[in-house]
Amino acid sequence: MTDFQPLIAPLFVPATRPDRIVKAARSGADAVIVDLEDAVPALEKDHARSGLAGFVANQPVPVFVRVNAVRTQWFDSDIAFVKGNDVAGVMLPKTQSAADIAAVGLDLPVIGLIESAIGVTSLSDICTASNLKQLAFGSIDYALDLGCTEDRGALLLARLSIVTQSRAHNLAGPLDGVTGSISDTDLIASDTQYAVQLGFGGKLAIHPKQLGVVRMAMAPSEKDVAWAKAVCAANETSGGAAVLLDGRMIDAPVFAKAHQILKRHSYL
Repeated sequence: MTDFQPLIAPLFVPATRPDRIVKAARSGADAVIVDLEDAVPALEKDHARSGLAGFVANQPVPVFVRVNAVRTQWFDSDIAFVKGNDVAGVMLPKTQSAADIAAVGLDLPVIGLIESAIGVTSLSDICTASNLKQLAFGSIDYALDLGCTEDRGALLLARLSIVTQSRAHNLAGPLDGVTGSISDTDLIASDTQYAVQLGFGGKLAIHPKQLGVVRMAMAPSEKDVAWAKAVCAANETSGGAAVLLDGRMIDAPVFAKAHQILKRHSYL
């Protein structure tokens, strides 16, 4: 299995437009996700798949393929394509069990896309799959499955469940779902900041214009970075003992939080 680096701001590209893969790989995304599922009509899936050869290899960032779900007629052909080409891994839609992840093949890293009530209630099973590397939240499909609105309150339980189970099973911080608007930068930034507050490690993007906003919103503020550096300096001076800084007692959990902030700052 190839080495896996947790994704932070991956960009979807429809499989019907393989020419966009090259552009997407140079857009500032840390990975490209070629979409054979929602972006491709049923009658075009075989043609779209065959047209990807020659576009997925030798890109400057990892290329993943969102295949069709395990229980569809296209799944086996999608997996055969992935295994026959230089692809970093698979995004698996409608993930509902560890068996779904295993069906991809143990030699492929998998990003499990949680898009249903069954997916959320089965997270403790899903996260035991050995080749699962990261979870992602398909918020639009999840809301459709539940018949609920897509507002934050309605989706909070699902989001917290995904974050909590990811941490409990030592997975990378999960990817939050897409923001449908391409031009509303305030909404994109707000959605991203909200995801970070809940513990998500990244966010899915559907257009290159979203990437800069996502990365900026994910990055710690200058104030937070300055605070983290001061905490680390105080920790070094105290030799790891609890110390008073700006009227606040700084001990091991606070030191760990400071390191976490600086680590995220270095990534973004």
